[in-house]
Amino acid sequence: MSEEKKRKQEEELIGAQHVSESKGEGHEESSKKKDKSCKKEEKQLEEMGQKLMEMNDKYLRLSAEFDNYRKRTLKERMELTKTAGEQVLTGILPVVDNFERALASMEKATDVRALKEGVDLIYANFKDFLMRNGVKVIETENVDFNTDLHEAVTTIPAPTEEQKGKVIDCIEKGYTLNDKVIRFAKVVVGE
Repeated sequence: MSEEKKRKQEEELIGAQHVSESKGEGHEESSKKKDKSCKKEEKQLEEMGQKLMEMNDKYLRLSAEFDNYRKRTLKERMELTKTAGEQVLTGILPVVDNFERALASMEKATDVRALKEGVDLIYANFKDFLMRNGVKVIETENVDFNTDLHEAVTTIPAPTEEQKGKVIDCIEKGYTLNDKVIRFAKVVVGE
């Protein structure tokens, strides 16, 4: 029996060696597969890093372009606000010239009616200039009181029933610039 035990032990030993050799071969194949997988992952990682650098560069360039655009538009806006009034002021200068002529002629004038006509012409010229630039007078005569256009300074008892809630008198004219109120009309309202 001892020989039989020896043979069994040898067979087990040989089988174990064979198993370990076959495991070693599988391990080598597995190791090769892992190496290929690692190389593939490293390549993907490098590509992702490259893409990240490209995207970061694009972001920095875009950010710089936007910053330059913002600065340029801010500068243009500041220049525009500085010179925006220039057109209006050059339009007013002829009216000022006419007023100066009228004042000079008042010193020597003997005909009051001619002087009044001259001032009326200057006033009409100025009103025309305002209308050409989008300024309009807010209507107040016999209209309903509107808080979007009028400012009630005071209220008085309405002379007639029809005038309740309507503008009775205008103390100071109101104006709109391109349909935006730039000064509310100060009015007296009937109650």
